[in-house]
Amino acid sequence: MPDTSKLRLGVNIDHVATLRNARGGAVPDPVRAAKLAEQAGADGITAHLREDRRHIRDADIEALMDALSVPLNFEMAATEEMQAIALRHKPHAVCLVPEKREERTTEGGLNVARDENHLAHFIAPLRDAGCRVSIFIAADRAQIEAAARTGADIIELHTGAYCDAHAEGDLETRDRELESLREMAAFAHGLGLEVHAGHGLTFDTVGPIAAMPEVRELNIGHFLIGEAVFMGLEGAIGHMRELMEAAR
Repeated sequence: MPDTSKLRLGVNIDHVATLRNARGGAVPDPVRAAKLAEQAGADGITAHLREDRRHIRDADIEALMDALSVPLNFEMAATEEMQAIALRHKPHAVCLVPEKREERTTEGGLNVARDENHLAHFIAPLRDAGCRVSIFIAADRAQIEAAARTGADIIELHTGAYCDAHAEGDLETRDRELESLREMAAFAHGLGLEVHAGHGLTFDTVGPIAAMPEVRELNIGHFLIGEAVFMGLEGAIGHMRELMEAAR
């Protein structure tokens, strides 16, 4: 049976950095936001250092590593530059994501089946350095099988299509996407992979994902940072935790 212990919440603080960078300078400080999230009950902090440095900067990663007492999940593309940064800092976890310069946010999962050999060689030194390695992928059987063969510890299922369909009121697509997520979470767990999920989750959509017994961690960012404008970061994280625990 899947492990149904406490569901972890990782809080992505990228968009605090987006707000800082919109005007330049040092405020708001994403490291301060990460510490507040930690105090509010986050089990980990996620930060994506993009090639173009549009939000998180190199100095933010260094400061987060120094400041946090909860694990850092370092999101990054599978490039030599990012691998070198990860090997220098040795964060608790590394999550490999696809990255396109022109996209507003990560648009889909990594094509592991196409790049399996490259990813297997890319992942090996990260694991040797003590990092847990996650791959962000769509709820697709072939991608999950390929991820298992690369040596990754974890897959993070992309929940964006489910959340988009819910927001658009397309209930048929929403339910189809949700069923696919359920099936693939169980399939990945059966292969020995730890299962995480994230992208686009809100107060309205988190329940069915949190209820999946195979899912061990949710990573949520943009929505929580947005809600913090209205209810504070502590309030937004606290309410999300309540919904997660109720679903569990």
